[in-house]
This record gives sequence, structure tokens and C-alpha cells, in this order.
Amino acid sequence: MGDLMHALPALTEASSHIENISFDWVVDTSFASVPSWHPLVNKIITTDHRNWKKHLFSKDSRKSLKEVINQINERDYDLVVDMQNNLKSAFISYLCKHDVVGMDSKSTREYPAHLAYKEKINVNKKLHAINRQKKLLGDALGYNYKQGKVDYGASFKSFIKPRIKLPDKYCVLVQNASWVTKQWSIGNWQNLIRYLENKGIDMLLPSGNLDELERAKEICSVSKKAQAIDLMPLNEIAYIVKNANFCICSDTGLAHLSALTETPSITLYGPTKTSLIGTTGINQNHLIGGKEEINQILVSDVINVLDKYFI
Repeated sequence: MGDLMHALPALTEASSHIENISFDWVVDTSFASVPSWHPLVNKIITTDHRNWKKHLFSKDSRKSLKEVINQINERDYDLVVDMQNNLKSAFISYLCKHDVVGMDSKSTREYPAHLAYKEKINVNKKLHAINRQKKLLGDALGYNYKQGKVDYGASFKSFIKPRIKLPDKYCVLVQNASWVTKQWSIGNWQNLIRYLENKGIDMLLPSGNLDELERAKEICSVSKKAQAIDLMPLNEIAYIVKNANFCICSDTGLAHLSALTETPSITLYGPTKTSLIGTTGINQNHLIGGKEEINQILVSDVINVLDKYFI
């Protein structure tokens, strides 16, 4: 999900160089909400990569894949760019009839994705992910991208107010992450919750799947002011994040959502480099664990930032 949000500023920048430009976006159905947030996205073509991976040779998967390829092929695009540059996206790029632009062998996230591309562009791997996307699209469209202020260009009209009653003031704690090494310990989260409870702050903890929800419930068990919210669509979670007073996040997609919505946030990092994928935007704060270990970040480190900026 974070990768998708990293691509949004590239679309915004393209519109400043090419009048009336618009985009169709091919995206996994799980994250189809993200492209809808950008007003330059005309059509969203959804894939089902997770199901294809499990049942690639099933009749339903083959039919679904064929429908996606047909939707891409039926349009006479001026340009097709693989912004993801991994094996999943390269698979679609290889199958469609268009000549696809992507990164070269020294730039792609996953080798040998570059073999799927007709035109290959070199993009420095030391650039932040947002600038990598801007560089790729700029070169593909014939203009020089600019570093500096990031403009996601997002509209929040499709955010949906959830049916649950939201506190008047609250913070969002994003405890989940796809890698175990990106997860702050349950004990750390619980100690932080006790501190926030003493400050009279309500806390909401979203989750992306049932396992994450169970972990969130365990974290919340130490305080009545902390609530593990049930699974809900991304547009509803986005509404919650946008209207929060602040967020404290693991290094995961919702951290980048807080940057997009300009919600004041602290994001906790361990094995990943903020120079490459750190949240970017207004009121974004990073705490980095020593020795690339997220649990080297102390609860007191988080509290110090909270007391200085948010509370």
C-alpha cells in the first residue's frame, strides 16, 4: 500500500508538465482505493494477485487474469509504465500487447523484472521511493523531475465515515506490520497505552486481517480507552486516520497514509532505511531503532516526541 502512495506525487508532477493528462491504474483489488484518491486517475483496473499466486492454474484465476489483460489491451494508450517494477507487475507487463516502460536491471526492485520492458530506464536505488517514481515517470514522459516538496495531489472525497462512534479527540496506533522485524513489542505498546490513558487520550487500533486484530485486542486489554476496531474498508480507515489528532505507527502502509493526510505522526523504524522509504510530508517524525532493531526504540523515546510536539 505504501508503494502506491509513493506513486501519487509522480502523477501530480506530470500534470504540471502535460496539460489534460490522465491515467488508468492497474492495482491489486485489496488496495484499489488508493488510486481513487487522485483526481487524475480515470479508470482503475483491479487484479487479484494474491488469489492468482495460490491458484494460478485454476479456471477462475485464468479467466480473471485474461479479463485484466483484455482491459489493458482494449485501450490505445500513449504510454504504459510499470511503476512497481517487481515480478508481480512485470508478469502483467509481459502479457499485455503494449510496449511497456520500466526500470533497467540495475534499478528494478526484483530481478529479472526488467526483461518485461521494451524501454528500460535507469533510476538510482539510493533515491527515496517517491523520487524514484517521479524520476521514472518523468523520463518516460520526457521531462526532468524535481526533488523537494512532495504533493500527493490527493482528494479525500471518497473517504467514508465509519459506522462506529468516534471519540471527539483520539489518536491512532498502528501496531501491525507485514514483517515481524517491523513490529514493536506488545509490551511496549501496552506501556505506551498506559501513558496515553493517564493523559486522557482515546486510542483506536486498526488492523488489516484477523491475526492483526487479535494482536490489537491483546494490546488494548490494558486500558478501556484503547479500542481494537474491527476490520473495515480502507476508505473508512483513511477517514479515521485523517481525523485523528495524531498517529503512532509501525513502518507500514498506514504510516504513509498519515503522511498523505497530513496527520501529525511518529513512525517507528527498525530494519528499513528512512532515506529510502521513510514517511514524507508535513508533521512526520521518525524514530529509528539502533542496530536496525525496532525494539531498541524505548517507550520513553516515543513519549519525548509526544510531549514535545503533540501533547
